[in-house]
Amino acid sequence: MFNNWLRTNKVAMWLLTVVRIYLGYQWMTHGFEKLTGGFDAGGFLQGAIAKSTGENPVVQGWWAAFLEHAALPGVNFFNVLIPLGEFLVGLGLILGTFTTFAALMAVVMNTAFLFSGTVSTNAQMLILEIFIVVAAANAGKIGLDHWVMPYLRNLFKHNGKHKGTETPAPQGRKKIA
Repeated sequence: MFNNWLRTNKVAMWLLTVVRIYLGYQWMTHGFEKLTGGFDAGGFLQGAIAKSTGENPVVQGWWAAFLEHAALPGVNFFNVLIPLGEFLVGLGLILGTFTTFAALMAVVMNTAFLFSGTVSTNAQMLILEIFIVVAAANAGKIGLDHWVMPYLRNLFKHNGKHKGTETPAPQGRKKIA
């Protein structure tokens, strides 16, 4: 019932717009700071790996193994992916373009940050992002999705048929002699 309200209600649409813009601003400003400030994820990754040991580890061993054996060796890739991802997620949420996908990518990033032992505002943002994902199209109605999504639907579909494919005209029954 609540998810139906999120998906269809006009009040929910307006509330989601406020939440979406707030989240977008957070993501975009943090991403911009990293893009322009010489971001290096190496220290963060090493810190998260260090939090996986001791009497009360904050980071799960399997996640620390991923960070140590995949993320840390590929730190240069993550040095680009994280700031660019944060900035683009923020831009998508602010403009209301590909809103559900942007919120889903925000969920993925916040989950990775939480798995890495960083709480900060990530838990709060994660909950708000889940509301946007559940609301789907209603979260982007006051935004560019209002025009972008119908355009894309029409681009790939015309009268129930995919563009570029022709359905042969039905032929009458053949008489068998």
